[in-house]
Amino acid sequence: MLNEAVLDALEYLYPEHNQNELHLRIETLLKNYSERNVFSSEKKEISEKDVFLITYGDSILSSGKKPLESLNHFLNSKIDNRIQNIHILPFYPYSSDDGFSVIDYFNVSSDLGEWEDIQKLSENYNLMFDGVVNHISSQSEWFTAYLKGDSDYSNYFIHVESESDLSEVVRPRALPLLTEFKTSQGTRKIWTTFSEDQVDLNFKNPDVFLKILELILFYCEKGAQYLRLDAIGFLWKEIGTSCIHLPQTHRIIQLYRELVELVKKDFVLITETNVPHKDNISYFGNGYNEAAMVYQFPLPPLLLNAIMTEKCTYLTNWAKQLKNPSPETGYFNFIASHDGIGLNPVRGIIPEDEILIMAERVKKLGGLVSYKMNADRSMSPYELNISLFNAVSGENEPEELNIRKFILLHALQMSLSGSPAIYIHSLLGSVNDYEGVKKTGRYRSINREKLDSETIMGELSDPSSRRYRIFEELMKLIEIRTGDKAFHPGAGQDILEISDSVFSLRRRSVDNESEILGIFNFSGKKEIVINPLWGYTLIDLISNEFVSENIELVPYGFHWYKIVSKIYE
Repeated sequence: MLNEAVLDALEYLYPEHNQNELHLRIETLLKNYSERNVFSSEKKEISEKDVFLITYGDSILSSGKKPLESLNHFLNSKIDNRIQNIHILPFYPYSSDDGFSVIDYFNVSSDLGEWEDIQKLSENYNLMFDGVVNHISSQSEWFTAYLKGDSDYSNYFIHVESESDLSEVVRPRALPLLTEFKTSQGTRKIWTTFSEDQVDLNFKNPDVFLKILELILFYCEKGAQYLRLDAIGFLWKEIGTSCIHLPQTHRIIQLYRELVELVKKDFVLITETNVPHKDNISYFGNGYNEAAMVYQFPLPPLLLNAIMTEKCTYLTNWAKQLKNPSPETGYFNFIASHDGIGLNPVRGIIPEDEILIMAERVKKLGGLVSYKMNADRSMSPYELNISLFNAVSGENEPEELNIRKFILLHALQMSLSGSPAIYIHSLLGSVNDYEGVKKTGRYRSINREKLDSETIMGELSDPSSRRYRIFEELMKLIEIRTGDKAFHPGAGQDILEISDSVFSLRRRSVDNESEILGIFNFSGKKEIVINPLWGYTLIDLISNEFVSENIELVPYGFHWYKIVSKIYE
């Protein structure tokens, strides 16, 4: 059953272990799941219809209902399959970090609901689950058993001797890499990349590899169409190296994709690596053997920089070099999420002095800034914690203009090669939640508000409300996008250079039957642009008006044009 690529990878990762035994355990696991006849035998084809909504299981709350029931009701009432893919952020029992410190991978948090609620959601929507497998909660059964000296878990975690040289290890946060825990063997220093409550798993142990393979298959059985591998770049630890993006990490991702696809052909793997662009796209592998989609981390800070400076030069230069390595891969284009706006992915794209200016600007707009420690012990901003609506809002500017900026960014997000993923607080036009920060003490809570369903439904029924206007405009754009093949993730993309403040791109469907021209004004003044496709007649996809010569752009306005005919040969 196992092909040569799988056998070679297992030999590479676990050369000191009995390969025949390892192969048998994997084959038995795959056989057990395949015999349940619940998996698809057809490959998932990503298309222009694939738009994602990112949400927590309890982002929408209703009195008398479980949060997952409330979410399902909201989706059925307001979304109604216009967005088909729903990413539910970690819904497992957890101890910290709003779900990213998982106590039990195999259960649904009782605060949210139960597996039946997840499966009901999967009946109408393609679900993305989180694979938070780099680390597990210090309160988990696995780690508790390790502390007690249970031999089954003796090698599940990474014990580091005091004299080990960890100077090369890349640190994502300004927190200690090791945490001391009292074990049956005495006090030990254990690897904790992200926090003292998030204990890294030891993938050098094939038992860990197999347990996570079982977990992925279990998630597929429970309704996962997509799996997001959280912070996956840190998976394999090798003392004396950076411990990020190691070859072993890539091999493990490739193995998981290869093995799961043996029983579920339509499995889609997405990697989440908040790192510079070159490292991020390495998770595509050769285009066919690793992630089908990668998070497009440079996009949020590039768009924010363009809005703040009224110049899109960095955005244009970056977008010009974007390439999909194969027809089977695509970018996961998000511009806001449950986390803040990461800055590390644009280091080397935006000069450091301008990154610092962005951070100061966010503070003036009521946001917060998280810092990381550099090798020289200096501190640099690594994440901007602010709602996207607040981030684009100018000081003392009318709400009408701020809404226009907000829609502009989402229109561009939906235009780029890849699949757009919209955060629920962006879809609903939420603002900074200071009470959330005060309650949790965490900066990221500023954009993780829990919303009352009745209140939200009322605002979404009021044409004068900010939420109504943003929701209706975004849903209209989504309907247009999902109806045109030129927005297919693999459709051709050409970036047109017009001016420092105007971004433009041309998309062409794979079958060459549809072409779209997008033009976006990042300046606060009206722009008159000569039709960059002179000789072609264009029709506006929103207003249905024809254009042949000059194009007028209001401040922070945009146009989507269908290229309908050529006037001159």
